[in-house]
Amino acid sequence: MTNEDIQNLIEQIYAVLATYGLNVIGALAIIIIGFIAAGWARRALERALSRSGRVDATIVRFFGSLLRYAIIAFVVIAALQRFGVEATSLVAVFGAAGLAIGLALQGTLSNVAAGVMLLMFRPFKIGDFIDAGGQSGTVKEVGLFTTEMATPDNVKIIVPNGAIWGQAIKNFSGNPTRRVDFLLGIDYGDDINVAMATINRVIGGESRKLDDPAPLVVVGELGDSSVNLIVRIWVNAPDYWDVKFDLTKAFKEQLEADGISIPFPQQVVHHMNAAE
Repeated sequence: MTNEDIQNLIEQIYAVLATYGLNVIGALAIIIIGFIAAGWARRALERALSRSGRVDATIVRFFGSLLRYAIIAFVVIAALQRFGVEATSLVAVFGAAGLAIGLALQGTLSNVAAGVMLLMFRPFKIGDFIDAGGQSGTVKEVGLFTTEMATPDNVKIIVPNGAIWGQAIKNFSGNPTRRVDFLLGIDYGDDINVAMATINRVIGGESRKLDDPAPLVVVGELGDSSVNLIVRIWVNAPDYWDVKFDLTKAFKEQLEADGISIPFPQQVVHHMNAAE
């Protein structure tokens, strides 16, 4: 390449920079400022809705994400207009692209639709413990595409909204009270009335139980190796696990102290000698 060719190349680069340089810088500035503004607008909206005290936290985060994506879309359009692309042309291109993408990403769009349905009908809210989409955990966030949960041992789980909305949802925090169930087996040789009196005495000492509905202690079934007593106690939902654990221990200790045995599973085998 001769010196003249190099000079012509440099002149062409200068001409391109002179023609499009300011547009490139302007487009970059719009994108950078736009993304910063989108994040700021999202945080501002979430703070404003949270301070009102009348909007659920689940909806707050959803609208925050929706506002951010809307601003980013306008930013991209504004950046392209710096290069002379007309807005009407962009709308047509985005419409065609949206149709193609929609056909290719039907599963993703179904997650968005499911997210909208979850926010409309609100089968659960942030902080609820649920069983949905084949997973169990405390709801941390409901987004446009996925729902974030945390297991009791604090493992993060991301579940597509479509998997949640398309299946049964168990909300363990949905009602203010829950019933704690116990199945206690006693030996066939023990006195059932004494065992039931012991159980009722333990229940009477539990301050977290609810009196309405009243606790229930009944004979449930005659099992293979034990008489099974059914115990049902109603408590406030936040007390469920503490009462479950504490009473399980208390029932065993008090039944043994009162001479009631809790038998191991066993089988009686009768051996018959064949007649000679």
